[in-house]
Amino acid sequence: MYIIPKPYSMERNEGEFLLTYDSEIAIDNGCKEAYFYACLLKQEIKESAGFSPDIQAEETGRTAIAMKLEPEGSWEDKKEEYLLEVTARKIRLSAPAPAGLLFGVQTLRQVIRQAKTVIPCMTVRDCPKIANRGYYFDVTRGRVPKLEELKKLTEKLSFYKINQLQIYIEHSFLFPGSSEVWRDDTPLTAEDILELDRHCRRYHIDLIPSLSSFGHLYKVLRTKTFRHLGEFPETADAPFGFGDRMGHHTLCVAEEEALVYAKGMIDRYMELFSSAYFNICADETFDLGKGRSRALAGQKGTDALYLAFVGELCRHVVSKGRIPMFWGDIIRSFPEAVSGLPKETVCLNWGYAPDESGDAAEAFARTGIRQYTCPGVNGWNRLIPGIKDSYENIRRMCTYALSYGAEGVLNTDWGDYGHINHPDFSTAGMIYGAAFSWRGEILPFEEVSRQISLLEYGDVSESLISLLGALPEPGFGWREAVEYMEKGRNSLKEEMFGETEGSLKAIREAADRLYRTIPKIEMGQRGRAAAYLIGLKGMELLALTGSFVAAKEFGRKQESEMTGKDLAARLEEWFYDYKELWRSVSRESELYRIQSVVFRYADMLREQA
Repeated sequence: MYIIPKPYSMERNEGEFLLTYDSEIAIDNGCKEAYFYACLLKQEIKESAGFSPDIQAEETGRTAIAMKLEPEGSWEDKKEEYLLEVTARKIRLSAPAPAGLLFGVQTLRQVIRQAKTVIPCMTVRDCPKIANRGYYFDVTRGRVPKLEELKKLTEKLSFYKINQLQIYIEHSFLFPGSSEVWRDDTPLTAEDILELDRHCRRYHIDLIPSLSSFGHLYKVLRTKTFRHLGEFPETADAPFGFGDRMGHHTLCVAEEEALVYAKGMIDRYMELFSSAYFNICADETFDLGKGRSRALAGQKGTDALYLAFVGELCRHVVSKGRIPMFWGDIIRSFPEAVSGLPKETVCLNWGYAPDESGDAAEAFARTGIRQYTCPGVNGWNRLIPGIKDSYENIRRMCTYALSYGAEGVLNTDWGDYGHINHPDFSTAGMIYGAAFSWRGEILPFEEVSRQISLLEYGDVSESLISLLGALPEPGFGWREAVEYMEKGRNSLKEEMFGETEGSLKAIREAADRLYRTIPKIEMGQRGRAAAYLIGLKGMELLALTGSFVAAKEFGRKQESEMTGKDLAARLEEWFYDYKELWRSVSRESELYRIQSVVFRYADMLREQA
């Protein structure tokens, strides 16, 4: 029996409880949320067993599952602890608070999903060690999901006991008076945020606003209205570039209006959220002190400029009754400066390498600043995430959270270079974060991947995630394809093409294994698994395209068995399927930019042929 995250205590007892078609769920009518939790459980039973138990406000002779709030007692965690007791006669679920009752229901749902109608007798007592367990989802650099998909994400996060969600905004929110920023996008609206916030609260998830307010303002600073607020307004009319978007985007601190602009955006966005937190971001301010603020940086120092601007924004957030958060990458080089920030401030300490060290977490711990450790699902720039690398990174960062007294873990899913990867492909990385941030219990890669394969996809072979985790690092993948298109030969290294033949073989073998695994996956989940075939085909076609690029730029022998003309057609046919997959979960957003790259390669292949 798999339960994710692994409970604090789970004891298997003799016997079984038989869930019958005329069973009833009894709720604690004193808990206003209990009926909603019972409905979640009822739906799970319907999908797993085929029948729907009635919900009653009191126990009867037919009560199979009894849910009750019990505030008094020897509870270790008064907010999220729960006790689940399965005997041969009844299932009892108790908790001191509604959040704990919900998490107990989520555990029982996982049990029923596997056991169906024959529930093994057990006693589960559970509570977290890490109070704040979050997921961070980029909805701005290419992909804006449909509202219903964000709601589904919320429900999945709750299923695995994640209690915070942040969605990353640079330009993809419909700010009044800023139509020049979002006019070519399909932005989220105030109504979308209000509805998502309400939905999150039902699942005891804190929807935390996250808004770029210093760096990463590429589209803002390219407009005629706001370009004067940036370090390099003279670059505003340069052609769009996925790579350029990552590098030039910082407000000019020498411009007084820049601070007014940042505070105004924070104030407007903040009012849509019920959260006590606000993430001002303030990461990767690459241009600071290099453009219009160069003279000021010469007088005061770039570090001082950064700290002054971030400090002013944090104090503004505090003045509004909220707790400021910011990304810790810049201040990592001078961590002692955090003493100049409000004491409420939370530093989001990110690091995404599979061998990420704990040095930054230790350094921030010494300063006394509140911090979260922030790993990542390793999906950015790729059609399919690097699942094994994400596991290694997430397990380390969750361990550092406990070792250095972090208040939370925030697992990130970024969308660099157009958010090419299908959001559902990040599920394994998301669950690694949920599993390891609950109590810091680290399971071996193969074991936790087997659990995810069965519990999340209904894969009786328990092999899906390990299969995907064995995919090679692409030599010529999406990022390399974009950079070559934008920067030309200077972006390439000949050695990146050295393993093309081996990569193609591994990708094709993975596709073959996936075709053979799909029949072992639950019927309703096969579409999710089959979507990976689109990702694998895209990886294969990019690798083949790379062999044409290598022939052109380095005179290497082409490893493609197709002509350039045939490969161009295959790319276009593949992109038709990719667009359908994109539109199934996302708004149109920046799909046209991805299309532009794919079609330019198709044209290049025909010309080269």
